[in-house]
Amino acid sequence: MGAVVAVVRRGVSAGMNKILIVEDNEMNRDMLSRRLTRRGYEIVVAQDGQEGLDKMRSEMPDLVLMDMGLPVLDGWQATSQAKASDDISGIPVIALTAHALEQDRVKAMEAGADDYDTKPINLSRLIEKIESHLPS
Repeated sequence: MGAVVAVVRRGVSAGMNKILIVEDNEMNRDMLSRRLTRRGYEIVVAQDGQEGLDKMRSEMPDLVLMDMGLPVLDGWQATSQAKASDDISGIPVIALTAHALEQDRVKAMEAGADDYDTKPINLSRLIEKIESHLPS
Protein backbone atom coordinates (compact mmCIF):
# COMPACT_ATOMS: atom_id res chain seq x y z
CA MET A 1 0.00 0.00 0.00
CA GLY A 2 1.29 3.44 -0.79
CA ALA A 3 0.85 6.58 1.13
CA VAL A 4 -0.38 9.99 0.23
CA VAL A 5 -0.91 13.02 2.35
CA ALA A 6 -3.76 15.35 1.61
CA VAL A 7 -4.83 18.50 3.30
CA VAL A 8 -8.51 19.34 3.32
CA ARG A 9 -10.24 22.58 4.22
CA ARG A 10 -13.89 22.61 5.03
CA GLY A 11 -16.06 25.68 5.02
CA VAL A 12 -17.74 26.12 8.36
CA SER A 13 -18.95 29.15 10.23
CA ALA A 14 -15.81 29.12 12.36
CA GLY A 15 -13.61 29.12 9.25
CA MET A 16 -11.94 26.67 6.90
CA ASN A 17 -10.37 23.37 7.98
CA LYS A 18 -7.41 21.94 6.12
CA ILE A 19 -6.65 18.21 5.97
CA LEU A 20 -3.43 16.65 4.77
CA ILE A 21 -3.77 13.20 3.20
CA VAL A 22 -0.58 11.13 3.16
CA GLU A 23 -1.23 8.20 0.82
CA ASP A 24 0.98 6.58 -1.82
CA ASN A 25 -1.82 4.71 -3.62
CA GLU A 26 -3.08 7.01 -6.37
CA MET A 27 -6.59 5.53 -6.46
CA ASN A 28 -7.04 5.86 -2.68
CA ARG A 29 -5.59 9.37 -2.72
CA ASP A 30 -7.82 10.54 -5.56
CA MET A 31 -10.96 8.97 -4.07
CA LEU A 32 -10.40 10.57 -0.67
CA SER A 33 -9.46 13.92 -2.22
CA ARG A 34 -12.57 14.06 -4.42
CA ARG A 35 -14.97 12.96 -1.71
CA LEU A 36 -13.58 15.32 0.91
CA THR A 37 -13.44 18.22 -1.55
CA ARG A 38 -17.12 17.67 -2.31
CA ARG A 39 -17.79 17.97 1.41
CA GLY A 40 -16.14 21.40 1.42
CA TYR A 41 -12.62 20.59 2.61
CA GLU A 42 -9.43 21.97 1.11
CA ILE A 43 -7.13 19.07 0.27
CA VAL A 44 -3.35 18.83 0.22
CA VAL A 45 -1.68 15.52 -0.60
CA ALA A 46 1.65 13.83 -0.02
CA GLN A 47 2.81 10.49 -1.38
CA ASP A 48 5.25 9.33 1.30
CA GLY A 49 5.98 9.87 4.96
CA GLN A 50 8.81 12.35 4.46
CA GLU A 51 6.72 14.47 2.10
CA GLY A 52 3.92 14.23 4.65
CA LEU A 53 6.15 15.64 7.41
CA ASP A 54 7.35 18.40 5.07
CA LYS A 55 3.77 19.35 4.15
CA MET A 56 2.68 19.26 7.78
CA ARG A 57 5.24 22.02 8.36
CA SER A 58 4.59 24.02 5.18
CA GLU A 59 0.79 23.70 5.09
CA MET A 60 0.01 23.48 8.84
CA PRO A 61 -3.15 21.41 8.27
CA ASP A 62 -5.88 21.09 10.87
CA LEU A 63 -5.74 17.29 10.56
CA VAL A 64 -3.71 14.56 8.84
CA LEU A 65 -4.98 11.29 7.34
CA MET A 66 -1.85 9.11 7.43
CA ASP A 67 -1.54 5.82 5.58
CA MET A 68 0.71 3.54 7.60
CA GLY A 69 2.22 1.60 4.67
CA LEU A 70 4.21 4.40 3.01
CA PRO A 71 7.48 4.41 1.08
CA VAL A 72 10.58 6.43 2.09
CA LEU A 73 9.34 6.91 5.67
CA ASP A 74 6.40 4.76 6.78
CA GLY A 75 3.33 6.16 8.50
CA TRP A 76 4.34 4.87 11.93
CA GLN A 77 7.71 6.63 11.72
CA ALA A 78 6.24 9.81 10.21
CA THR A 79 3.55 9.98 12.91
CA SER A 80 6.08 9.36 15.67
CA GLN A 81 8.40 12.07 14.31
CA ALA A 82 5.51 14.53 13.93
CA LYS A 83 4.36 13.97 17.52
CA ALA A 84 7.96 14.47 18.75
CA SER A 85 8.27 17.83 16.92
CA ASP A 86 7.12 20.87 18.87
CA ASP A 87 6.04 22.75 15.72
CA ILE A 88 3.58 20.08 14.47
CA SER A 89 2.90 17.81 17.44
CA GLY A 90 -0.54 19.34 18.04
CA ILE A 91 -1.89 18.41 14.61
CA PRO A 92 -4.30 15.45 14.97
CA VAL A 93 -3.33 12.36 12.98
CA ILE A 94 -5.78 9.66 11.94
CA ALA A 95 -3.92 6.49 10.99
CA LEU A 96 -5.29 4.62 7.96
CA THR A 97 -4.33 1.02 7.29
CA ALA A 98 -5.53 -2.13 5.58
CA HIS A 99 -4.34 -4.02 8.67
CA ALA A 100 -7.42 -4.48 10.83
CA LEU A 101 -5.96 -6.41 13.76
CA GLU A 102 -6.08 -4.96 17.27
CA GLN A 103 -2.28 -5.01 17.41
CA ASP A 104 -2.18 -2.70 14.35
CA ARG A 105 -4.48 -0.20 16.08
CA VAL A 106 -2.31 -0.38 19.19
CA LYS A 107 0.86 0.13 17.14
CA ALA A 108 -0.64 3.22 15.44
CA MET A 109 -1.75 4.69 18.76
CA GLU A 110 1.67 4.00 20.30
CA ALA A 111 3.25 5.90 17.39
CA GLY A 112 1.15 8.89 18.46
CA ALA A 113 -1.91 8.68 16.20
CA ASP A 114 -4.97 10.38 17.66
CA ASP A 115 -7.35 7.94 15.98
CA TYR A 116 -7.35 4.93 13.68
CA ASP A 117 -9.44 3.67 10.79
CA THR A 118 -9.20 0.70 8.46
CA LYS A 119 -9.24 0.33 4.69
CA PRO A 120 -11.25 0.00 2.64
CA ILE A 121 -12.49 3.38 3.79
CA ASN A 122 -16.01 3.68 5.16
CA LEU A 123 -16.49 7.36 4.32
CA SER A 124 -19.28 8.13 6.77
CA ARG A 125 -17.30 6.58 9.65
CA LEU A 126 -14.13 8.42 8.59
CA ILE A 127 -15.99 11.75 8.32
CA GLU A 128 -17.27 11.29 11.90
CA LYS A 129 -13.71 10.71 13.08
CA ILE A 130 -12.42 13.70 11.11
CA GLU A 131 -15.08 16.00 12.52
CA SER A 132 -14.43 14.80 16.09
CA HIS A 133 -10.79 15.94 15.80
CA LEU A 134 -11.27 19.25 13.97
CA PRO A 135 -11.59 22.53 15.83
CA SER A 136 -15.22 23.43 16.43
